[in-house]
Amino acid sequence: MKKVFAVISAITMMAAVFAGGSKESKGGDLVIYSPNSDALVDAAYAFGEQYGINVEVLSMGTGECAERVVSEAGNPQADVWYGGVNYANGIKYAQYFEPHVAKDNKKLPEAYQNQGGCVTRYCLDGSAALLINKDVFRQLGIDPASFKGYNDLLNPKLKGHIAMGNPAASSSAWAELTNMLLVMGQKPYDEAAWAWVEKFAAQLNGTILSSSSAIYKGTVNGEYAVGVSYEDPCVGLLKDGATNVELVYPSEGAVWLPAGAAALKGAKNMHNAKLFLDWLVSDDGQKEIAKSTARPVNPNINNTTPVMLPFSKINVAYEYLGFCAENKTAWQERWTKIVQAAK
Repeated sequence: MKKVFAVISAITMMAAVFAGGSKESKGGDLVIYSPNSDALVDAAYAFGEQYGINVEVLSMGTGECAERVVSEAGNPQADVWYGGVNYANGIKYAQYFEPHVAKDNKKLPEAYQNQGGCVTRYCLDGSAALLINKDVFRQLGIDPASFKGYNDLLNPKLKGHIAMGNPAASSSAWAELTNMLLVMGQKPYDEAAWAWVEKFAAQLNGTILSSSSAIYKGTVNGEYAVGVSYEDPCVGLLKDGATNVELVYPSEGAVWLPAGAAALKGAKNMHNAKLFLDWLVSDDGQKEIAKSTARPVNPNINNTTPVMLPFSKINVAYEYLGFCAENKTAWQERWTKIVQAAK
């Protein structure tokens, strides 16, 4: 999907200071690659409106974002990679990023600050979101109220009715896999957790989708009983009035991960790229994020979406980011073999 926001009227500009000197933004362009849901993409348009910048967002999966960033190295066709730049990708693709630390970086909790010099973390993504279609559950003879978490995915009646992405290509599916491995074993990431993953893969019955949006859209449309998704777009469905679906956070534990953005080395609109990163973690940017269906990374700014369940009612788990990053390739390969064996 391609969205273009064009600013019609002139807007009073603010002075912004960058490593390359002090400049005043008076419009111009900003091209963004993003796997983000519509709610977060809208925040980028709000930035364009505030600063009088023509913002163009090219929406695609995280894997395609990465492919383009690599293939276009030296002549980037975008200025910013917005979303999908998680801990592992921040390390893997650092050579393609322009160093920049947002002005309000120190306002964030230390764990979410830009510590590598390139990745600006702007919101928290719920990696364990199980979207269930209550109508399909009833058709399958399952009480929707009985569904509490991961172990309920193994219900034989759900076999072939669960949608999941590919952790080897999708950042949200990768986050879901690491969440499962964290909480479903005797201890984090052990063989007992992998044994559970094997049982879960058999339940998928080959339903591995290439698009994150196809998972939650297919679930709300009744194609699947359960969509193994992530919080942001699922809350968006509830916010928009969907009554046939329910968002379940696994009782075994649900992880929230900081989502990141980065300016691309050699970007044609570098000034605006850095201005966007500054804005994302500024109070203005975080308040705009709070209007969406994501949780702001600044704990002093609360999400304003009434249908979003507060952390106090969720069993929150905390991932070992470095350990997962170190094992990403091996775990992705193991997942692929498990799925092939399950077929």
